[in-house]
Amino acid sequence: MSLTTKGVYHITCVDEVSQWQVQACVQGISEAFLLPVLALVMEQFPFEIKGFHSDNGSEYINGRVAKLLEKLLVEQTKSRSRHSNDNALAESKNASVVRKHMGYSHIPQKYARPINAFYQEVFNPWLNLHRPCMFASETISPKGKVVKHYRHDDVKTPLECLAQLCEKRLAELRQGVTLKDLQTRAEAHTDLAAAQAMQRAKAALFDVFNKPKQRAASQG
Repeated sequence: MSLTTKGVYHITCVDEVSQWQVQACVQGISEAFLLPVLALVMEQFPFEIKGFHSDNGSEYINGRVAKLLEKLLVEQTKSRSRHSNDNALAESKNASVVRKHMGYSHIPQKYARPINAFYQEVFNPWLNLHRPCMFASETISPKGKVVKHYRHDDVKTPLECLAQLCEKRLAELRQGVTLKDLQTRAEAHTDLAAAQAMQRAKAALFDVFNKPKQRAASQG
């Protein structure tokens, strides 16, 4: 009999309006690992969080997570069983962002901490300050149906969308966070330079993963 050790778990949290996205990584799906990371994730959103919609996994709906959200005055909802569209945006980000950059291969649990550091320091800022997303414009068809159109003018970064929401007073920034500070941080690097820095950091991270494999191959 052989035992297979599970690898790290990637946690995707995305705001459905601005598409502000925060990635995190945990060693395992349990309260011991999830609660600290959940608190870290929520701190990385620059605006007040009013609701938290999770998938139907028990790790997201246990009592301690519910108490944490209640303490922060955040309302929690969860996806319905066998209704994957309930979490469609997060699922699409898993495919277009997480799997594209982190791949499908097994990553040992011991690397959860350096992956989290990469996410927090490099990857998440690049996602939100520099990576453009598609936003839909809605029109009503002659039959009364809502039709979504994705136009070139609708392409913007999550920060640009957040700025528009703040102008309309549809978003409330967290205490100590200002739109000017976020924009200054974004303007410090061009989108291209930020993407190149992210790729260099990702390559360095994957070198850490691959060194043990290379040593094992050379010894074999």
